[in-house]
Amino acid sequence: MPYPSLNFTTEQMQMRDSVHALLSEKLPPEKLQKLDETYGDPTEAYSALAKSGWLGLMFTEDNGGFGGSFRDMAVLIEILGFHSLSIATAYQCSTVFGGSYIQNFGSEEMRREYIPKVISGDIRLAIAYTEPQAGSDVAGIRTRAVRDGDDYVINGQKCYISCAHVANYIAVAVKTDPDAGRKGISMVLVDTRLDGLNIRPMKSLGRHASQINQIFFDDLRVPAEMLIGEENAAWHMMMKSLNFERLVLSAGSAGVCMKAIHVAKNFVQNREAFGHNIMDFQAVSHKLAEMQILAHTSRLHTYHVAELMDAGENPIMETSVAKTYTTEAMAKCTDVGLQAMGGQGYVAGEMERIFRDARLGPIGGGTSEIMRNVIAWKMMDLYP
Repeated sequence: MPYPSLNFTTEQMQMRDSVHALLSEKLPPEKLQKLDETYGDPTEAYSALAKSGWLGLMFTEDNGGFGGSFRDMAVLIEILGFHSLSIATAYQCSTVFGGSYIQNFGSEEMRREYIPKVISGDIRLAIAYTEPQAGSDVAGIRTRAVRDGDDYVINGQKCYISCAHVANYIAVAVKTDPDAGRKGISMVLVDTRLDGLNIRPMKSLGRHASQINQIFFDDLRVPAEMLIGEENAAWHMMMKSLNFERLVLSAGSAGVCMKAIHVAKNFVQNREAFGHNIMDFQAVSHKLAEMQILAHTSRLHTYHVAELMDAGENPIMETSVAKTYTTEAMAKCTDVGLQAMGGQGYVAGEMERIFRDARLGPIGGGTSEIMRNVIAWKMMDLYP
């Protein structure tokens, strides 16, 4: 296997090995490179994960899922990240980011209608918070949803929304009470086939196979029954979801660190200079050692918070620390790996691609700066 377990159960090792084999077949390096070049979607790999049942891991048994633990999810997302952050992002958008809102806050009718289709892969989800004037400051969103009879009428714009172009439904954060700040935000599930919705893909540095998008809402009418949870209650929902979101972002980042080591190690073991294998040179061997330190520490952070969450705790500071450390470690680990490979790391290929993909880590899902604010607030008992 590409990396060791951290006290994984037999079932967790079997899951990791099964997903590793599946993605090795469906997403070999040459296919990932092609998807990166064309901004293609990893549809075949995603469908294979669905067919194998892995989209149901986080959903409860009464919703048709496996009822997996948070540690189970960390194991799965880590191996997805090892193969590709794009397949990890596609998975997370539908299940963790979109699906968990429906499971935890949607009506019984909504859960019955949509969760089985998410698990089967028949529909894909995305989630839309960010706007041109509201990124980390979610309370500042301007996209409005006005109640009109049995519908909400939505106007506004979202941006940097991963996988929106392939989503069947998007969970959209909207202002239903513009004068109430964060207490006036609601979440609405939007069918992407509706008139008044315009999705425009955006070019980006990395993660081309989970492309980011702009979304424009122009008098879009959504039935009021598509409201997730209660009106004006989305801020509370988002706060309750943050630990899980930060856990999976950490797990994916740890997986990328392990992939960077795998690629760099394979290169240096077969590279000679000045009559020696370059691993004989301390300048190179220490780079691999630094990558291992970053990767191992990232994994320890990830599985520590998973265990806290499985124990029923609310580890806001710990998940913020984990998200900050692992995403920054991922960016550094791929940078060090690229340097170890020299020109071969710089040209188009695996290391160059994961280097670009990794750069979003300290930005998306709460910037490192915001995470440090949260950590400081928790330390001083000032967290809102």
